[in-house]
This record gives sequence, C-alpha cells and structure tokens, in this order.
Amino acid sequence: MDNSYCLASSTWNESEYNAMQKVIDSGMFTMGKEVNSFEKAFAQFHNAKYALMVNSGSSANLLMIASLFYTNDKTKRLKAGDEVIVPAVSWSTTYSPLHQYGLKIKFVDIDLETLNYDLEALKKAISPQTKCILCVNLLGNPNNFDEIKTIAGKDIIILEDNCESLAAKYKGKYAGTFGLMGTYSSFFSHHISTMEGGLITTDDEELYHILLCLRAHGWTRHLPENNKLDQTKQEEPFYEYFRFILPGYNVRPGELNGALGTEQLKKLPAIIEERRKNAEIFQKLFADHELFYIQKEVGESSWFGFSLIIKENVSISRQTILKILSENNIEYRPIVAGNFTKNPTIEWFNYEIFEELKNADILDKNGFFIGNHHFCIEEQLLKLHSVLLPANLKVIK
Repeated sequence: MDNSYCLASSTWNESEYNAMQKVIDSGMFTMGKEVNSFEKAFAQFHNAKYALMVNSGSSANLLMIASLFYTNDKTKRLKAGDEVIVPAVSWSTTYSPLHQYGLKIKFVDIDLETLNYDLEALKKAISPQTKCILCVNLLGNPNNFDEIKTIAGKDIIILEDNCESLAAKYKGKYAGTFGLMGTYSSFFSHHISTMEGGLITTDDEELYHILLCLRAHGWTRHLPENNKLDQTKQEEPFYEYFRFILPGYNVRPGELNGALGTEQLKKLPAIIEERRKNAEIFQKLFADHELFYIQKEVGESSWFGFSLIIKENVSISRQTILKILSENNIEYRPIVAGNFTKNPTIEWFNYEIFEELKNADILDKNGFFIGNHHFCIEEQLLKLHSVLLPANLKVIK
C-alpha cells in the first residue's frame, strides 16, 4: 500500500466516465436535462422541495444571499446595513457575499469542541439589528439546531452554509435543510465531486424562482409559466429569450457536471458510511489524547476530515508537528481559514467582532486538519497516531 496519507482522493470510476461520454456523444454541454435530473434527485435525497445547481459552492452562497434582497416577503427580505451573525471560522465565500450586498457582518466565537458556534456567545450576540444567523456546519459537523432555533425565535432568518457537511444529520434530518436555504459544494475534495459545482436547497417556492432567475443573467427564460416573480410571462418563447427582470449572474453548471452529480449521488450513502467508519477509528485513537483536542460530533457528522488542535499546556509548536507530518508523507491543511478576521480582506468589510474570539484564536494558532476518504484508511490513521505519540515527539509538558 502507498505509504502516504493524502488529503483527498477521487470517488470516480467508470460510471462517471461513462456518464461524461454520454454527454459528449450528445453534443449538448450547456445546462439542460442532466442538470435538471441531478437537481430533482438531490432535492429528493434531502427531502427538500427544490434544489438548484450552480457552478460552485461559493456561487451557491452568493445566490442564497442575493435572493433575499428580491423577495416580496418582508419577513424574509434583507437590505444593505442589516446585521448578519457569522461564526469566526469558515471559508472566504461564506462572508464575501455578505460584504458584496452591503450587510453588516458580526463575527461570533466558535466552540473549541464542536468547531461550530459557541452557543452562549451566539445568544449574547443577538441584537435588535440582527436579521439573520448564518450557520456553518464545519468539517461535516451539524450545528445544534434546536438551540439555534430557540435563539433565533420567529423573527431572525436562519441560513446554512453546508458546503463541508453534505449528508450530515441532526436528529434524523439532513444538514442544509434546517434554515430557509442551505448551500452545498461538489468540488473535487468534497463528499461528492462534480469537479466544479454547488447547490442550494429550499422549500420556499418564491425564493426558488428568484434563484432560477439570478443563476442565468436575471432573465425569465427558465421560469415556469406560473411563477412568483413575473405574472406577464408569455407562452411564446421568442418574447422570453432575452427578457430580464433581476440583476443576475451567469453561474450555470454544465451538463457534464449534472451527469456526474447523478452518478455521485448514487454512491453518497456508501461514501458516508465509510467516512463514518474511519471516524470511529480516529476517535478511538485520539480520544482523550494528551496533546490534542479533536472535534466533538454533533448528531451524525459526515466527517469531511479530522481536526487536531494542540492543547494550551503542550510545549511543542505546530510548525514542528507539521514538519514531522511532512517527513512522514502525511498531508495537512489549516482548519478552513482559521480565525477569518485575521485575513487582510477583512479591511473591506463592514463588520463587528462580538466580544473575544478566544477559541477561534486557539484554533488559528494551534489547529490543523487531516483528510478523510471514502475507503478504509485504518493503516494511515494508525500511522498518524504513531507519529504523533508524545514519546515520539519528545514533548515537555
């Protein structure tokens, strides 16, 4: 067996290549029936009414935020200056759409065990200006949505960035379906791969129609005849080819992406099963470890990967540990983007940091991330554990 422990691996086999070949043989590559079929299957999988595919999880976040500026439902509408609460640890395009639409971003600390919201900090961070809580299910781990729904009450919108947590469950319900909308990524390193791709799910018909419109130029062409946006849509296609009602984008996926998604979705239950088996091994090896905190599972995590955070009383530096991992052919990455407020891009944002980001800072300074896979990696995990034994690291506590 290969002695390396890589970060990610392909989940494709001849099924995906055959699906792509069918698209190639058809000669139709722009968004069409393959994308539509995948969307329907994805919605059905999640017990959601609607799913919309786009070209990335980042675009999914962009359209999710954008759609709330155009809804006719005032209880769901956002406007520039509204306050949106976010966790301090996530990916850049969790936050960028909020800036791009003029929203005020309030960063709240994370829980060092779950890596999701510190729920007490979230509760205290709510203000009369809070319009939305954006939940990020980090590294496959769902948030505690019972608590978050209690905190949000009836007037605060809940959204989910579920790009790292496809097929995770909280009390039997899929992550991504607890809020008004949820987003997903199907990039190469994620649970399923359409190479480039992302999705949005929602049960709200009007928002779905807005998303349809925003995805492709803001035109009416892809709206159903009876829709929630445009009551004057004509049956004659000619008049709807180039008719624009919203300031949209072009973030459409292609037919290759849709065909790949359909095949990948068939494999998803087996992929999650293997990832969870690997997680059981990881947890047994690293539970109550002398040197590291590991992520505490909430509900049923889909275990995007395995985080390790050096404990405060340990003398060895992260740099030294990462050097040892490299020498042993074990790949690693930061835990998402660490404490995101440390990034220079924050200078462009209208933002507030709520109280301290103590745990996000610990993660930022002492955390790193190891990959998980859709096949058994017991040998690699045993090697990881052996390499990180305190005796081998010569740790002085």
